[in-house]
Amino acid sequence: MLPPDRATYTNPVYASQFPDPFVLHHQGVYYAFGTTGNSRTKDGRIFTLLSSKDLVHWQPLGGALTPPKGAEGAEFWAPEVVHHKGTFYMYYSRGGGAIGANVGHRLYVATSTKPEGPYQEANLLDVPESKFTIDAHPFQDTDGQWYLFYARDFIDSDNGYFPGTGLAVDKLVNMTRLAGESRTVMRAKHAWTIFEANRTMPLYDNKKFAQWHTLEGPFMRKHNGKYYCFYSGANFLTPRYGVDYCVADSILGPYSDAGAEKGARVLHAVAGHVRGPGHHSHVMGPDGKTEYLVYHAWDKGMKERQLCIDKLAWTPQGPRCQGPTYTPQPIPS
Repeated sequence: MLPPDRATYTNPVYASQFPDPFVLHHQGVYYAFGTTGNSRTKDGRIFTLLSSKDLVHWQPLGGALTPPKGAEGAEFWAPEVVHHKGTFYMYYSRGGGAIGANVGHRLYVATSTKPEGPYQEANLLDVPESKFTIDAHPFQDTDGQWYLFYARDFIDSDNGYFPGTGLAVDKLVNMTRLAGESRTVMRAKHAWTIFEANRTMPLYDNKKFAQWHTLEGPFMRKHNGKYYCFYSGANFLTPRYGVDYCVADSILGPYSDAGAEKGARVLHAVAGHVRGPGHHSHVMGPDGKTEYLVYHAWDKGMKERQLCIDKLAWTPQGPRCQGPTYTPQPIPS
């Protein structure tokens, strides 16, 4: 039996800056990777790296990615890592720099022989039709084929969709090259996903959009034969920000988000307690059966996005986080 001070945890499980958390479970160890923006860790690397045996008690391991040449001052966002045939592949976006943090992001992949790195940038995964592409999420289907989900801008309002950031998917020809056959997964069409009204976008010749909406942070789960693409929607600084999903019978769609009209169904803010929970990943607990959402949420002063975990339940109404919690919870066993 655990001693009383170790029998429970209370979010956040890592009370420091750790945006866009992704957790890899490899040989009994959990590795968490977090966004660093244009900052560097103490060892001069990119992406904060932690390790844990139980998803609760985390130890700093420094940084994960060796800074690529020619990327001084760039922003690095949302790393995700998979292991395939002896190599660890890290997918992320970089862009920005002197021209602004939100300008010109593109997808990249880096490799390492160890889960903790250091990773070395290997290739650009370009999406020519998009000037802003972020939040790469690799997924291997049950037939062995790998896909890359990501978020990208759409500036039209065709078919009743809002201009803004939406979700897309493409096949990976190999772990470092896209097929170039992008398919749209989901675009914004509900009022709650608005990021900003009357937003001027430098990337698009300073065009002003009456409403700019955001879907970001895709994460794919196959459950009972259906494909669930989870995502975070709305402005990450607002109470509307949270996690929802769309579902399809095929990995390439078409996807439906029926039921998402009024707000995020999987994970959302709790007034006075939990602020801006989202940009999550999924991981199985130490028992190999209990599924957890790993996500960030703001501290009380809205200064840091901190690492949190809560169980995910598959209900008759669809997937639902059993949280976000802010009171003591049983430590994953």
